[in-house]
Amino acid sequence: MQQQHRQPELVEGSLPVFVFPTELVFYADDQTSHKQVLTLYNPYEFALKFKVLCTAPNKYTVVDATGAVKPQCCVDIVIRHRDVRACHYGVYDKFRLQVSEQSQRKALGRKEVMATLRPSASLELPSLRPQDEERRIKEQIVDSEFFEQTAFQTESRPVAGGPSLLTVLLGLVCMAALMLPTLGEQESTVPVYLHLSVNKKLVAAYVLGLLTMVILRT
Repeated sequence: MQQQHRQPELVEGSLPVFVFPTELVFYADDQTSHKQVLTLYNPYEFALKFKVLCTAPNKYTVVDATGAVKPQCCVDIVIRHRDVRACHYGVYDKFRLQVSEQSQRKALGRKEVMATLRPSASLELPSLRPQDEERRIKEQIVDSEFFEQTAFQTESRPVAGGPSLLTVLLGLVCMAALMLPTLGEQESTVPVYLHLSVNKKLVAAYVLGLLTMVILRT
């Protein structure tokens, strides 16, 4: 009986993860840099599912923070910086991309990507010696805790609160004006001073049409 050869089971965390770029640099004065793209490659013969974690999830919006990559394909992950303030200049954050097989929960591999905000591409922060810079980065990210970004998968529009009370009242006034008798009608129990001319009714109808469009859009 011929023995079947099975692929050896991968140890958790041992699978190499291929991501480009390996560092994200945002510039405060360049809005085009506030949106960056991470590309995750899958050179393997099996599909991978991924999850994006971050040490500072409130500062970033990650579109599609979880998903899957087909074998020998790649996927783009859009990351937007949404808290561009001077107090964040030079602060290093980390994104962690965890990958696993479709049918498993354990992370087969992970890759960490540095992210930092700088004031300007033409005005770099004061440079430190390589060893000092490396030590400063390690001090900032040592024992970093990663959080899921699933709450920011998509950017949703704010929910409209409906038409205002003034809009509704104005619409009711216009409707009442259209229901009043036209000036010149003889057989009416409504007092004469409440009779409206044709021009006034046309104005009321026009305003009511505009209000209807506003209400439908909200």
